[in-house]
Amino acid sequence: MSTSIAHLTGNYAPVTEELTAYELPVTGMIPAALTGWYLRNGPNPHAAASPHWFLGDGMVHGVRLEQGHAVSYRNRWVRTSTFTDGTAVRDADGNRDLTAGLANTHVIRHAGRTLALVESSYPYELTCELDTVGPYDFDGKLRTAMTAHPKTCPTTGELHFFGYDLTAPYLTYHRADAAGNLLVSRPIEVPAATMHHDFNLTAAHIVFMDLPVVFDLETAKSGGGMPFRWRDDYQARLGVLRRDDPHGDIRWFPIDPCYVFHTLNSHDEPGRIVLHVIRYQSLWRQDSHLSERASLWRWTIDLVTGTVAEEQIDDRDAEFPRIDDRLAGLDSRFGHATVAGDSGALLRYDLHTGTSTAHEFGPGRIPAEAAFAPADERPGGDGYLMTYVYNADTDRSDLVILDASELAGPPVATIHLPARVPYGFHGNWLADK
Repeated sequence: MSTSIAHLTGNYAPVTEELTAYELPVTGMIPAALTGWYLRNGPNPHAAASPHWFLGDGMVHGVRLEQGHAVSYRNRWVRTSTFTDGTAVRDADGNRDLTAGLANTHVIRHAGRTLALVESSYPYELTCELDTVGPYDFDGKLRTAMTAHPKTCPTTGELHFFGYDLTAPYLTYHRADAAGNLLVSRPIEVPAATMHHDFNLTAAHIVFMDLPVVFDLETAKSGGGMPFRWRDDYQARLGVLRRDDPHGDIRWFPIDPCYVFHTLNSHDEPGRIVLHVIRYQSLWRQDSHLSERASLWRWTIDLVTGTVAEEQIDDRDAEFPRIDDRLAGLDSRFGHATVAGDSGALLRYDLHTGTSTAHEFGPGRIPAEAAFAPADERPGGDGYLMTYVYNADTDRSDLVILDASELAGPPVATIHLPARVPYGFHGNWLADK
């Protein structure tokens, strides 16, 4: 988007009503094994227009599936203290209120709690009906904001995450166990307030990305959007922390200048760490609206030589990478990403062979991020991709279910929603246990 109002028009424009609808019409057949909620979060300004797409109030859109039926759709704003009371992130004295935020970026489940996330504040807990319970601070132990991109280890069930701030310590790493107990919180020393949106998890390591998009006070004072700018003089680097020594030293590896909003996955190999990321060559040199192109890259950290090999895997403009989350931090063969534009597509990458497959939605049909829904108990096995797709001809949206292993084929099912789902960010398939 290149203008100050583009994020408030078309399918970026907010919806104004919270709806509940039952027995949704379906084209095709919903797999009977899919019982649970598909939830996706995104910005939806409530009382006033937001100055940037990233800064709208959070709204979660959910579809309930049960044994082959599309039981219901509902959309609800996340009622943070900012939403209900107009609470500011910082008061007149500069003190930070971590309950104040937008909760507009992701929605996850951990230790039995459904959490709406944004990187500038505490998570907000939701009920299964998407009503807001309130801020969640891990029983008072969390003292920083929480990233919108935590990682769950499929082996231990631990939740790994971080928080970043505009004052020192700029970055803090956290770890909670499978039961939701916060066990580790430690500062990570970085030289400036860089924007840390995502990070990397492997079976043995955490990898932070300290990249040259830095807090800019003059931009913040102008109130013109995101208060970050590209800095040519800031060294891009990757910081490696061993999981078995969470309070140990960080080993830093320089890389070429770039920015990464989202990682696909990462894993360990003997003597090295392999990361797949969606890489921007630069970001926000001039204004704070996202207009740059991004594509899939592979970084290979050589732990012996201290170097990083950087390789572009694909040249298509793609974002919102996802895997089967049961392989987070392991060697996942397949990854998926979304191509927007007037004719949208979903991509399936075979990371072992370097090949890819696409599902083309056709003119005027624009997919969002696609979450993976397993079809069986085998991590990396069969499954489905689920995504909201906007139809410009009807100004409505569908929830589309695709067979991940037959991605070029027709949808398995298309669930027709009673309203438009604005462009948003991230979500998950939350199967009933």
